[in-house]
Amino acid sequence: MILAYEGRVALKGVHFLLTYRCDSECDHCFAWGSPKSRGVFTISGINNILLEAKKLETITNIAVEGGEPFLYYPIMLWTVRESVKRGFHVEVLSNCYWASSPEDAVEWLRPIAEAGDVKLSLSSDLYHGEEWITETARNAVKAANALGMETSIIAVKHPSTEALCPKELEGVQIGNWELMYRGRAALMLTEGAGKKPWTEFTECPYENLAEPKRVHVDPYGYMHVCQGISIGNASKEPFSKVIQEYKPFENAILEPLIHGGPAALVEKFDLPHDDRYADACHLCYVARCILRSKYPDTLAPDQMYGAIS
Repeated sequence: MILAYEGRVALKGVHFLLTYRCDSECDHCFAWGSPKSRGVFTISGINNILLEAKKLETITNIAVEGGEPFLYYPIMLWTVRESVKRGFHVEVLSNCYWASSPEDAVEWLRPIAEAGDVKLSLSSDLYHGEEWITETARNAVKAANALGMETSIIAVKHPSTEALCPKELEGVQIGNWELMYRGRAALMLTEGAGKKPWTEFTECPYENLAEPKRVHVDPYGYMHVCQGISIGNASKEPFSKVIQEYKPFENAILEPLIHGGPAALVEKFDLPHDDRYADACHLCYVARCILRSKYPDTLAPDQMYGAIS
């Protein structure tokens, strides 16, 4: 348990939520991606964040994700190229809807591969298709292999089956990730999930909120230490300044989460709650939904809480 904050955050990664829009509307999406979603980064907005990231002198990695970043291909490609030029390692995440054939996928991926230091991460699981490995993922992997791209596949576990996905596809490693019950998953997938007493969720299992190594930045400027928990807005104040002046123990939401996890957040505000929850994310997300009206700048934007109209 972390009891004190020791100073400057040594941030390593910036994740661009390039857009909240997606061609799919998956039940497990914690960003509530949807064809109806709005919000997309401008090139000038991305350039500003890249300039600010360089100022910090600790950031080495840039990720480009969404939503589905390939829906705004020119902006995504500009981000990839500029990030590599400025010395960052880049990762692009996609559900590979565009890989209608291996030959077509090569044309989509060639400009990205030619940019240089870029990894491709593909989503393929039972949320995206009827089998763990979708046909579009197979096509994308064939194309990426032909281009010599570093590639991985992200497959998220599904509550309806205990069967695990394959471990690799044509030499590409497949990671079987835990399902996090937040965002749309907190609404759509918790009914059949195994649950534990709420008092057991005494830490955040995924993010180091006291000394974060990454932040997600969305098209509206919000800087997330966990999706839906904003520590500032890069469209209103310099990104580097927000990071350099980060004071998590002075933040009403972060302080209890750091010291005692979602259970402490519930206890601090004496929030109504059920006896059992699917996981720590589930309890945290439900608590944050209750607190949003009291802390609208921190628990933002609306998109992360299902208000996508």
